[in-house]
Amino acid sequence: MTVESTRPRKQIHLAAHFPGVNNTTVWSDPEAGSHIEFSSFAHLAQTAERAKFDFFFLAEGLRLREQGGKTYDLDVVGRPDTLTVLAALAGVTERLGLTGTINSTFNEPYEVARQFASLDHLSAGRAGWNVVTSWDAFTGENFRRGGYLPEDQRYVRAKRFLETAFELFDSWGANEIVADKESGVFLRGERVGAFERHDEQFDIRGRFTVPRSPQGRPVILQAGDSDEGREFAAATADAIFTRHGTKEAGQAFYADVKGRLARYGRRPEQLVVLPAATFVLGDTDAEAQELADIVRRQQVSGLTAIKFAEQLWNRDLSAYDPDGPLPDVDPIVGENTIAKGRASVRMYRDPVATVRQWRELAEAKNLSLRELIIEVTGRQTFVGAPSTVADAIDDLVQSDASDGFILVPHVTPGGLDEFAAKVVPLLQERGAFRTEYTGPTLRDHLGIAAVN
Repeated sequence: MTVESTRPRKQIHLAAHFPGVNNTTVWSDPEAGSHIEFSSFAHLAQTAERAKFDFFFLAEGLRLREQGGKTYDLDVVGRPDTLTVLAALAGVTERLGLTGTINSTFNEPYEVARQFASLDHLSAGRAGWNVVTSWDAFTGENFRRGGYLPEDQRYVRAKRFLETAFELFDSWGANEIVADKESGVFLRGERVGAFERHDEQFDIRGRFTVPRSPQGRPVILQAGDSDEGREFAAATADAIFTRHGTKEAGQAFYADVKGRLARYGRRPEQLVVLPAATFVLGDTDAEAQELADIVRRQQVSGLTAIKFAEQLWNRDLSAYDPDGPLPDVDPIVGENTIAKGRASVRMYRDPVATVRQWRELAEAKNLSLRELIIEVTGRQTFVGAPSTVADAIDDLVQSDASDGFILVPHVTPGGLDEFAAKVVPLLQERGAFRTEYTGPTLRDHLGIAAVN
């Protein structure tokens, strides 16, 4: 008898990601709408809320990413400010969590804590903050501090940043304010909002202006697969994003990061593991696979294939035919000069070895450069009829490969509609997903206690 068969069925956590700063988006699709107009954000968020999703997630783009000195259609440009969009969504949703990425390298704790505490008040306790770091001097050129931060120091700053933000969130006690309206003075809580922080990153003191918010602190999310990132999440995060798409890789990551929690006095259920996942649905599995092949070719045009290859080879490959063989030259190893601002460049820790693997794969499967890029740059996590997709999601969660998924539709704003209408009811029927929200806050949805 397996462990899964003897324990209660795990409840699946689902979130909706509004894409646009990655290569999953097919913004040129005829069904794609605006990535700037508020109606697009509202449509996706309200669809997720009708389906009882845990939260809506918005990524952040701090600079128009470019290649060869030009912006490129791999990314949607002109994304509005994350917190502004989330605040607006608080007015057109009632229960859905509202989470966004805000960088800890190029911001300051006081302003970020103030913004998220305000969002938590505006949304009645639905705010979540995805804490990210950056080593990127290209992005840093937009900011006063520039690209000063060495890559090996980014988590040091992130840790200090989050510690400082926690001090600010906690500077107002839950029951500390009792005001005398006639005299206009506080009857107690003379040190309300007081904070002071002096370390290698911050030298600040003063009074925090936002009262204690409904959740105490916003939900903290983190994305990082390195050992440093996993440890940072185990120490501080309520949820962690991953890229592991197979059951075996997911189970290994799940066991590793959950196993780190005890050293911080935390229990496994206090960290929710949520891989990002794409999907393509069809009336049958075969139809869905045909659609998935079309989507992948939309996502990776010939020009896109060349741009992806340039990020690994670190050289201009515009003379090569994307429908021909792989480039016969070796990659340039060292400082990146081709794809400024693209984090994917740093994924290739050994470009020479990666090129060798790509050539072996292309030869074994007789793949052109474009076909090879389609093969190695990711594929839809869930492809099939609604029942097939529901089975796959439930299996991965019940087998501890994840606690749920952050779903990334390839078309916005309507790309989640079919999933909400056809897959969610199947998960609900098997008792693996809620039919109604059981509490008002994002912490309620995730099963994480509020911070008192």
